[in-house]
This record gives sequence, structure tokens and C-alpha cells, in this order.
Amino acid sequence: MKDEESGNRLGSYLRARRELISPAQAGIPPGGNRRVPGLRREEVALLAGISPDYYLRLERGRDKNPSPQVLEALARVLRLDDVERTYLLGLTAARPRAPRRKRPEHVPARVHQLLAHLQIPAFVEGRAFDVLTSNPMAVALSPRLRPGQNRLRSLFLDPEEQAFHQDWAKAAASFIAALRTTIGDDIDNPRFVELVGELALSSQRFRTLWARHDVRNLDGGTTTVHHPIVGDLRLHRDKLPIDDVILVVYYPDKDSDSDEKLQLLAALAQTEPADTAHSSPADAPHPKTP
Repeated sequence: MKDEESGNRLGSYLRARRELISPAQAGIPPGGNRRVPGLRREEVALLAGISPDYYLRLERGRDKNPSPQVLEALARVLRLDDVERTYLLGLTAARPRAPRRKRPEHVPARVHQLLAHLQIPAFVEGRAFDVLTSNPMAVALSPRLRPGQNRLRSLFLDPEEQAFHQDWAKAAASFIAALRTTIGDDIDNPRFVELVGELALSSQRFRTLWARHDVRNLDGGTTTVHHPIVGDLRLHRDKLPIDDVILVVYYPDKDSDSDEKLQLLAALAQTEPADTAHSSPADAPHPKTP
């Protein structure tokens, strides 16, 4: 997290978003010899109603406390949605960081009981997408959902996980943007530093996506995955916060083709019980890099 370590997170974010906005999107006539992707600094300043010199100071980290009005104007020019706008407002020096208690992520006992009763794929993940516990149906859906696995590491470093997703590129972009949102200002968290550092060294695609500074919430939705035994499954996903962790469930439409295939997986899961014991990310074995 080189940009975070430099202390200029606001400037890094502004620069990344500026490079993603085309002149046409900003209403600027085409033409001229453009040497930079996206908008020039002076164009952003003009559209936001601030001086080019002041905008330059923001990008270079010389002014880390712009007014909310300036940030709102920049959010409009950079075409930020609500999640991105909230993220931008949280990058200023005026927002004090609350001290964080470093405690291990814990799965409540009642959640273990819940997982044992669910007949659909369900697992619990931590803030860094570590799988903390899972039920047999989750493991039947994907062995990368065993306790101790990390969903981001699997997504970028495991070819089987990449083949599992019908739209891997979309999934990868969504996970990275969600990680940005999750990290927020907790940039010195050892788990985040370790994970981002490992993936940045191991995956060019991760480095490219991380440099975009996309942010979004990875909540519910519908996805299609390819299971090596039963084929394609169209599943809905819900993520439910419980204390400091997230319960994730996947389920099909009732009486659909995917529902029948999931019932077949349930029969397979009965013959191969999953280890549902809590596994700490620090103690869990890391999958080998292909």
C-alpha cells in the first residue's frame, strides 16, 4: 500500500479517479495533444471552480484539509457515486482516526449452530475475506471456502477459482473495490498490509485494479458459477453482518435447475463433512501460488 504509506491518500485517490474520466464525459471538446489519460489537473480545477494551483496542492499532499464544498465539487467533476463520494470525504485530515482495538475475529457460538442447520452454502468471512468457518454445503460448492482460505488470494492466485466464476474479471474488480472500502483508514492493520503486499507482488491484475482506487460495497447480488461436477449454478448472494464478522449465504431460485443441482451437491456433502471449526487467519495454511 505504497500510496497509503506515503500519507497522501487523498492525492492518490484524486489522481486515480481523474485518469478514469474522459474529456467527453466531462463535456470537454476533443482535440489537442493529450499526454495523460483522462482529465488534466487544470481541467478538473476549472470544472470544480477552484484554482489550478490549489488543486495541484491537493494532489501532491500539500493541503490535506479541503473544505466539504471543495470535496463535493470534485466529487461532481469526477462523477463519483454515493459510496465513492463518502470515501472521498473520509480521506481528509479533518477526520480524526479513532483508536482501534486489535482483537482476533471471533465467530459466535450461535453462528456455528446456524451453519450446521442451513441446507444452503453458507460461511463466515472476516474483514480481509478470510474464511473463518463454513458448512459442508459451502465446501461442496467450492473447496476454497474451507476455513483458513482467503477469498481474495484464491480469486487472484488459484486457476480453479478463476474458472469457477463465469465473469471472473467482474468478480475481481468487485472484490478489490470492496477491500478498499473495508480498509478505509485502517491502513496500518497488519492483516491488510500482509494481504495487499502479497497480492501486489504475485498478481499483475491485482496491481492494476488496486491502482484504480475503486471503492464499492460488496453486498447482495446474483452470480453464476461453474461447478466442475454439476455445471453452471445461478445463485443469489446475501451478506449479513453478525458482530465483527459477516455471514455469507448462497441460494438458488426455488425449483430451478440450479436448485436441483444444489440438492445433488447436498448429497455429495453428506459423504465429505467439512471442518467447521474456527480457523484464525494467522494460523491458517496459505494455498500455494500457482
